[in-house]
Amino acid sequence: MRKRTLFRLATATLATGAAALAYASLIERNMFTLRRFDVPVLPTGTEPLRVLHLSDLHMTPNQLRKQQWVASLAALDPDLVVVTGDNMAHPDAVPGVLRALQPLLDYPGAFVFGSNDYTGPVWKSPFSYFLPDREYSEGTELPYEELRDVFTRAGWTDLNNRRGTIKAGGRAIDMIGVDDPHIERDDYPAVAGPVSTDADLSIALTHSPEPPLLDEMAADGFGLLLAGHTHGGQVCVPGVGALVTNCGLPRSMAKGLHRWPGSDSWLHVSAGLGTHPTAPVRFACPPEASLLTLIPR
Repeated sequence: MRKRTLFRLATATLATGAAALAYASLIERNMFTLRRFDVPVLPTGTEPLRVLHLSDLHMTPNQLRKQQWVASLAALDPDLVVVTGDNMAHPDAVPGVLRALQPLLDYPGAFVFGSNDYTGPVWKSPFSYFLPDREYSEGTELPYEELRDVFTRAGWTDLNNRRGTIKAGGRAIDMIGVDDPHIERDDYPAVAGPVSTDADLSIALTHSPEPPLLDEMAADGFGLLLAGHTHGGQVCVPGVGALVTNCGLPRSMAKGLHRWPGSDSWLHVSAGLGTHPTAPVRFACPPEASLLTLIPR
């Protein structure tokens, strides 16, 4: 009787695990979701400004559903589009990224790259994400210069260790960005400095939301900090949330809008729209884009 009970328990556990895996790999990772947040960063009495924040597409050539969904976001008519990296996951991904973003390239935009814009993914144990000092492995080189050229020819601003003023929604936006800190390509000191007094608002971009970098951006007065990289945890526990962020950010800030501690700045971390190709699952953390409506303080 005891053996029979244990067998039934083991069978039920395996069946539950298989069902969860099937849901995470076949259903939830394709449940593209639009999040909406109001962010109080504008001067009193000014009109709202809408920012569409996209991140972590991890595009491969045949992901047509994702491409179509992202392209449909142009119907939101944003004032500004911001992309915070990891657009590609395959050497032939640029046409797919272009199909997704083409309708949005007509709007003012800015971007930074992530590690998976430079090199393709390699297999790794999911448990390695719990190791803080794990070694980074590079895959096949990706056509990042081709992607950069597509964005800049459309008029988007390259903010990889750069700074500039962008006109959007009738406002002058002081924008700053760094290349991916996750692979030590960032150089914030090269672009650091107080927010321009001539700007109507200020936004800072990074792929990986590393706290020391965010502290510096907030100290310079940037009111809105935008990042991706975390995938929101990608596999979360209902009622608990993300188990890991793959960076120095606390798990409680793995996605969504938060006031950055010790400052007047707001941080928005996108849970992203894709997955690592060797781990194509999402659980309790659907893929997302975010529409941030900037409103008066």
